[in-house]
Amino acid sequence: MADRTITINGLSKTYSVTGWRVGYILATPELTGAIRKVHDFLTVGAPAPLQRAGVAAMQLPPSYYQELARLYHDKRNSILQILDQVGIPYFVPQGAYYIFADISKFGYKTDIEFTNYLIKEIGIAVVPGSSFFNQPENGNSFIRFCFSKKSETLQTASKKLLKLQSNLKPTF
Repeated sequence: MADRTITINGLSKTYSVTGWRVGYILATPELTGAIRKVHDFLTVGAPAPLQRAGVAAMQLPPSYYQELARLYHDKRNSILQILDQVGIPYFVPQGAYYIFADISKFGYKTDIEFTNYLIKEIGIAVVPGSSFFNQPENGNSFIRFCFSKKSETLQTASKKLLKLQSNLKPTF
């Protein structure tokens, strides 16, 4: 079985280095030869500093990642509590550091309008939900929050989000 197995993984999620897009493949030399040819035609190699940082990330002890997971869990729960207070329904993330929230009850025609309101009036930047749909109109009632921020940033964002309670008049 080993001669037919290809293991593909990336550092982005497992080692918390999202955005770097550094990955790896483990396979027999016969299989990796073809994979390297395809890779060579599709992309250039990852920058050497990112590769070195990836090696360093892989060598950190499990306790580092356990603490990181706990930290993200606490940050997630903190933001979820604020969304509960404000009355914004959401989907509880099980592994990412994004929260997909339903804004349909706030009466905006599109997620873009609501996103612009949040930026201009509340001082919070979110990603419009329509960006994640093949047919963007299907995402008009969603926004995405990111909670992989500094604690101070999340505290400030939480205070600003609480302004939604007085600034918005939800339509039920």
